[in-house]
This record gives sequence, C-alpha cells and structure tokens, in this order.
Amino acid sequence: MTLNDEIIGIIYHPDYLLHTQDRHPERKERLEHINAALKKNIPQDRVQRMEPEPAEVDDIAMVHDRAYIQSIEEACRSGRGFLDLDTYIVPESYRVALLSAGGVLTGLRSVMDHEESSLKKSFAFNRPPGHHAERARAMGFCLFNNTAVAAEAARRDYGLERIAIVDWDVHHGNGTQHTFEDDPGVLFISTHQSPAYPGTGRVEETGRGRGEGFIVNIPLPAGAGDSEYKLAFEAVVVPILDQYKPELLIISAGQDAYHRDPLAGMSLSEGGYYYMAEQLAGAAERWTKGRMLLCLEGGYHLQGQAGVIVQVLNAIGGWGLPKAEQIREREPAGHIQRKLEQVIETQKAYWDL
Repeated sequence: MTLNDEIIGIIYHPDYLLHTQDRHPERKERLEHINAALKKNIPQDRVQRMEPEPAEVDDIAMVHDRAYIQSIEEACRSGRGFLDLDTYIVPESYRVALLSAGGVLTGLRSVMDHEESSLKKSFAFNRPPGHHAERARAMGFCLFNNTAVAAEAARRDYGLERIAIVDWDVHHGNGTQHTFEDDPGVLFISTHQSPAYPGTGRVEETGRGRGEGFIVNIPLPAGAGDSEYKLAFEAVVVPILDQYKPELLIISAGQDAYHRDPLAGMSLSEGGYYYMAEQLAGAAERWTKGRMLLCLEGGYHLQGQAGVIVQVLNAIGGWGLPKAEQIREREPAGHIQRKLEQVIETQKAYWDL
C-alpha cells in the first residue's frame, strides 16, 4: 500500500508544559523532546501547525459528571498535590486539562472539515493524557478522557454513527472502554500489556447490552514485540475494522510499548510502530475517507517516544523518510500466539475472523 505525500495537522499549545512535576514520568520534558524531534526530523512543509482553545465544560460533560469536573477545578485551585498515588495536579492543571481536550477537538474539526482545512489526518500533542480517566475519577496520570470527548463531539457535531478508537498504549484504556462499553456506535480496540496497570482489559471484556461485541481487548504478555503486534493487527485489528467500516478512526497513541520504555515490558521498535500506523492509515483510506485523529497518551522514554512519533507521522503521511529501526521479524512467541488464539476465539462470536 502506498499513501500519498500528505500534509498532517499538528496540534500543540505551549501551555501544555505548565502541567508538570519534576521526576514524574508524565512531565513537560515528554513534549519538549517531541517538539525537538519534529523540528529536526520531519519536512516542515508537510505539517500544518494549529494552536487550540480550551474545551468548554459542556464538551467535557459529555463523558464526565459535572460534579467531578468541578472537583478537579477546585482541587487545582487549592494548589499542588495528588488525586491518587499516580496522578498529580498543579494550580494550572485544570486549565491545561481543558486545553488538552481542546487539542483533540481542534484535531477533530481539522479532519472532519477536510474541504476547508485540506487535512485528513491530525495528531494532537496534548497532555495530560486521558484514556484512564473514568466518568468521575482521575487515575493513571489522566484528568479528562480526551479521546472519549473527541468521539462524542464527532457524533454531536457531525452526526457520525460508527467511530473506531484503536488504543495502542501499553496500558489498557479502562476509561475509554467504560465510557462506550454499552454503545455500538463506538468500536474500541485495545492492544496492551497484561498483567499490568490498571488491571482491566481481559479478553472476556467484550462490552455489554447493545454494545456487546464492540469492545475488543488484546492483552499481550510482557515481551511482545513487532512480530506479535503484527500478528495481532493481521488477525484481529484490521479484519474487525474492515467489518465495522468506521466513519472516523481515532488513535489513543501511547508510545510506551517501545522496547526501552521504563514503565513497561514490551519490545516494539520504531519499525513496529511504523507498521501499525501504516495499517491503520490503510483502513482509514478504505473506510473513513482517510480521516484519522491521533491523540497523545503515554510514552516515557524521552528520546524513544520522540523517534517513534516521527515514524508514526512518516507512516500515515506517506513521506518516505528513512527509518532508524526496521520492523523486527521473528517467529511470534508460542505463549503469545496462544493468547491471540484466545482473543480470536472470543471475538469469533461477533466478527468473521
């Protein structure tokens, strides 16, 4: 498959750096390294930079209780601290969290209003991340669930009926799953390390009620790398996307399955991420008119995350940049193949696999 040499939207705001804490994994240096890599390694005429406005409370309230939103505002106003063992706040965090959600909304508008913007794909380099945030609970470094806000806004503002969210962060997106687990209008597919934080995302979690079958969890044992993820995409992710035929593809783009990430135990290379991004871009070309919105989630090896993101952009834009790491082909590990077989058997109740 050959993609066109596309211009990609880059959404960023300098105030994203205000939410930070020294020595915490989710700190401003993540974005500083990404910005440096983008300036050095990508063709600047192939990106269109956009600066978002903060989301409105009504936008956030599509997926979070208003009392919870108010509690985050009040907690941040009171100063610095932790909302749980992992999730810190500083006085600026409430506004930055609104701005983070505003980033994905800016990205959504840029790809949905394609005729005006000339963009089909955008990457929101927003923080704090969001996929762990539950309806009334902050957790896992996350305050508001950015991808869920984007999906709901796509329905509210553009009338979409089939939205797919693919979450390749190494940690399961529990908040996103719980937001849409009874909703057939949003297909949620997650590849993640298991066992690992937050302890959700078992194969048997397939949705409930009208949403049964529209949650696809692919928990992979530690050590899974390019070949195992390639098998998961070939056997599960892409076939299900092709049957669902989404009108919009949203990616919860966490780069913490990278082989040098300090908070995980997976073995993906830059080439592995290139492959996954290329496969999803191909699905977008088939079903969404090429429209893709990527939202930053985790990724804590500073140089590694930045290098991965350059290759993700390279893949979805069809830029043909050199690759520092090629995909690492090997025979998939037997115990991981058996886990994927369990996923396939479970999902065969809902999809032709």
